[in-house]
Amino acid sequence: MALLTLSDVTVRFGARTALDAVDLEIAEHEIVCVLGPSGSGKSTLLRVVAGLQEPAGGRVALDGADQSGVPVHRRGVGLMFQDHQLFPQRDVHGNVAFGLRMRGAARDEQARRVEELLDLVGLPGAGRRAVAELSGGEQQRVALARALVPSPRLLMLDEPLGQLDRSLRERLVVELRGLFGRLGTTVLAVTHDQGEAFALADRVVVMRDGRIAQTGTPLEVWQRPASAFVARFLGFDNVVDATVSGALADTVWGKIPVPDGSAQGERTVLVRPAGVRLVALGEGLRCTVGARTFTGSRVAVLLRPDGPAGAPGIEAECGLREAPEVGAEVGVAFVAEEVVVLPGERRGAAQGVQAAVMA
Repeated sequence: MALLTLSDVTVRFGARTALDAVDLEIAEHEIVCVLGPSGSGKSTLLRVVAGLQEPAGGRVALDGADQSGVPVHRRGVGLMFQDHQLFPQRDVHGNVAFGLRMRGAARDEQARRVEELLDLVGLPGAGRRAVAELSGGEQQRVALARALVPSPRLLMLDEPLGQLDRSLRERLVVELRGLFGRLGTTVLAVTHDQGEAFALADRVVVMRDGRIAQTGTPLEVWQRPASAFVARFLGFDNVVDATVSGALADTVWGKIPVPDGSAQGERTVLVRPAGVRLVALGEGLRCTVGARTFTGSRVAVLLRPDGPAGAPGIEAECGLREAPEVGAEVGVAFVAEEVVVLPGERRGAAQGVQAAVMA
């Protein structure tokens, strides 16, 4: 039996449907991250599970028990918000012990659990420090310890690392996954950062307009996006309409090879930047280098096809030494292994998706 089950959950705010008949199950000890653009319904989903938002329809169950009418403090879940919501008048010990104190735990139990959790989150001996003296990362750790100290059966995180700088986020997300693994914690996290979600989660849920657009392991979602929307949301820009026949897709960029067994007919295809190869001028599609962006170990190159008017640009990746200069003319070929024929898509699906992702 799943630890958490959402069945046909619907939430409306006036004429707007924030969650549209959502079904979702989370197994015990599983870490699930919900991704999506602003307004996709991911935070509303979290609030429904926590009991902070009453659904208009559907059912939320924990351990098979219907949570209708069960208040937040009786659901046995832990909550950690982006803005920490620490009590500034209390020291670290007072913040972490708050949940235990509300449950009437004895002082010695409070002291033992607080010390244990501060050790776990990397803040040993910090109990008497004032909250105002802590860095942003330290405050994040205190908020996490406070959420974990009552041993919740489900821990929910709302943009848990959203206010931290990138280097600190990348370090903490690795620590969090290790910590949750050691504790066996079941986690439902909401984030807009795909890198954070992929590093933390056992399973990723991508939402769009109050519905689940795709669910799967991070590798499954990354390798096989379920739609043009998901591909765009993950940051892939090489998405075009195509007619697939046999092992080739006819696109505005010309004939593109596709993997064996690809769906046929009018489709939308994704070409990963790694599947765009620069070849000698006169071979493949003739393009002009429109821009170069240094990304650290690689260079992202935006190519302008010299073909039909209005043909979209093509994003490629090059090594530092191989990246051509802006204005250079190159040939472009495509690698079938890095081409994905998106399931369920038809001609026109690639149009308008960019606006939906950025909304």
